Amino acid sequence: MSRIKQTFEELVTNNKTALIPFITAGDPHPDHTVSIMHALVEGGADILELGVPFSDPMADGPVIQHSSERALKHNVSLTDVMAMVKQFRKENQSTPVILMGYCNPIEIMGYDKVVKRAAEVGVDGFLTVDLPPEEAVSFNEQLQSANIDPVFLIAPTSTEERIEKICRSATGFVYYVALKGVTGSSELDTTGIKEKIDLIRKHTDLPVGVGFGIKDGESAASVAKVSDAVVVGSALVSKMEVLKEQPDKIADEVQHFMSELRSAIDK
Repeated sequence: MSRIKQTFEELVTNNKTALIPFITAGDPHPDHTVSIMHALVEGGADILELGVPFSDPMADGPVIQHSSERALKHNVSLTDVMAMVKQFRKENQSTPVILMGYCNPIEIMGYDKVVKRAAEVGVDGFLTVDLPPEEAVSFNEQLQSANIDPVFLIAPTSTEERIEKICRSATGFVYYVALKGVTGSSELDTTGIKEKIDLIRKHTDLPVGVGFGIKDGESAASVAKVSDAVVVGSALVSKMEVLKEQPDKIADEVQHFMSELRSAIDK
């Protein structure tokens, strides 16, 4: 059983919704990423989504784009991100870590090498934004043979036929993008989110996570009522950006923010 599946089963047993924070590896400096990861878990995160820095992140708004730019100033590569996961695993063997990013770094390293290294260091999932199910068949097979879950995005504009195809390819959970557009934009329509999640659940028994546009405890709690996981990215990265010149303070800040979200979701 994968760590992601085990985590969701434990959450269901405890009648809890997963909290999944996103940060970009190496932002604001690679020396601080692992301590930030631990702080997120201490604050109540159930699964970590670790962004692989990329120069042209098409799904990400300005906040997360800037976080990639800060990381890339330190030449943070996919190899470096794997090393961060390995370091994290020295103290934490239970919290799943998903690598979120784009095809280019994977292509450069090579799919076989990526899967082998990911399994060695303790990566639990890949969310590769620009790798649709049709193009991911071989990579999916390699990941699943290594007990690593391929996670896919479902858009608000996805047809039912498309949803069915995506759900057939995914394991671990599926990630519903709550908004049209990029990360960190607009206001959430909880009613519309519920309707789409109900449609998704017709085609899969996998947990459904929701992200894009969750900014605070109120929006997190609202989404938690209709989903299996709440994904928080831009709001968290924004708090880190404010402290980019004081990186030693970031761990405390993100732990406090996670605690606020955890409390709001659990209520």
